[in-house]
Amino acid sequence: MKNTVILMLGTLFSRVLGLVRQMVINLFPVSVQDAFNVASKVPNLFRELLAEGALVNSFIPVYQGLAEPERKKLSEAFFGALIAINVFLVGLGIVFARPIVHLLVADGDNINIDLAVQITQLVMPFLMMMSFSASSMGILSARENFKAYSYAQVAFNVASILVLLVAPRTAFWLGFGWTFGGFVQFLVQSWPLFKMGLFPFPRLGWDPKLQTVLTRMAPFLISTSARQFLNLIVTRFITAFSGGTISGYQNAEVIFQLALGLFAVSPATALYPRLARHWNEQDQEGFTKLTVQGLRAVVFFAAPVSALLVALAPYAVSIFNLHLPTSPAEIQKFQAGSLILSTWALAIVPWGMIQFMARTFFVRGRTLDSLLITSGGAFLEVLLYSILTRKDLLGLQGFGVSSFISGLLVLGVQLFLYRRQLGFPLRELLVFLVRVVPAALLAGLAAWFVGQAMGAGLNHSGGILQGLAVLVTAGGVGGVVYLLLAFLLKVRELSSLLGRLRR
Repeated sequence: MKNTVILMLGTLFSRVLGLVRQMVINLFPVSVQDAFNVASKVPNLFRELLAEGALVNSFIPVYQGLAEPERKKLSEAFFGALIAINVFLVGLGIVFARPIVHLLVADGDNINIDLAVQITQLVMPFLMMMSFSASSMGILSARENFKAYSYAQVAFNVASILVLLVAPRTAFWLGFGWTFGGFVQFLVQSWPLFKMGLFPFPRLGWDPKLQTVLTRMAPFLISTSARQFLNLIVTRFITAFSGGTISGYQNAEVIFQLALGLFAVSPATALYPRLARHWNEQDQEGFTKLTVQGLRAVVFFAAPVSALLVALAPYAVSIFNLHLPTSPAEIQKFQAGSLILSTWALAIVPWGMIQFMARTFFVRGRTLDSLLITSGGAFLEVLLYSILTRKDLLGLQGFGVSSFISGLLVLGVQLFLYRRQLGFPLRELLVFLVRVVPAALLAGLAAWFVGQAMGAGLNHSGGILQGLAVLVTAGGVGGVVYLLLAFLLKVRELSSLLGRLRR
């Protein structure tokens, strides 16, 4: 629980600053925002493979099982290979920026192609900075050192905000600010390794254990390709809507990722090294118990946040309106963000649990299972998007409903395979869900009634002050209702959290 709290606090500060950064971005012209939101997808096509996901999940179990001299050799060889791959991909992204942008954009009349190409070339080095940062994060996480990881995320946002505040509001400075923030994040996250003498100075050479890491990453490449294909399709779907929609989608995504990262990914990241240790020690009973503990923690934190965001979606999106939206594009941006978030928030719980469950497969070397599950989920989600986002059905709300449905199915398959392979106390988890989820729903309902009492919803003129007032008041009421119900239901996660806070 200690590492979970550290990560949650670090993630909280980082995500709050991320909200501030997104507020500053929303001060730029909508056409520039739309172009940036297309361009930033390009390095993100490879980010999950070469940075956070594949590296951490493939590197930590191998690194943790080695003696110190072998750890150093492995990290140096891996860092050298990572640099070579990044230089190649960044060069391709810069040279072929225009055809890549055309691939992402469905309707060039809604997106300024020239601006998107310019920003793409500026943000491609961001991929390299994230890969370097992830290398440092992998070593620190294997040693259960999470402080620098949290500080580095904060540093990225601070650096980006400072650049965007003082620079002119043009496409060049928006792209440069993002890349500069990535560079600062790498410096901050790498400093503890320098001080401990653990920084992996790169070398071009082969290490026998590198093959093990790359073998674990190979299936992840296929799985990631499926998810990134989904992202490409999503971008094309959104750019088919009128100007401002993709920026509204991005605003909703920032809030969604804030909730997912803080209340779902943080517990999963904190417990991952312990999962690896239990498995390496062949402690299957401890591994299973920790799996249940992690899933309960994810649900306990994520369920009320999901319910509150569904109930208060327009007020949450309004925090990006530092000035009242007046132009058609600004109004469309706000309305699109509200509609998307109102259903996307439903997916926080299942996808939070999925991210934790995926780690239990990676640490056991069951990468093929994870590949098949996530790839199938990605294609299912694409299929649902193509059906549910039609204007004669759910429109923009179809994005969230599709994510929720696919999330439930993917989670069900994960639990089924885990139970068949290791055994799993499914009844305990279901009993916990039956107690916690209704409590979260009642909290969301209470928040909705308070929000309605304070104003019959936001229209296109909703601003940050009104949004914050309702979020603080209605969200506070909903939070109190949830905590009270959790106390009455004797949910042990609440007792554990209170105990940690008292100490």
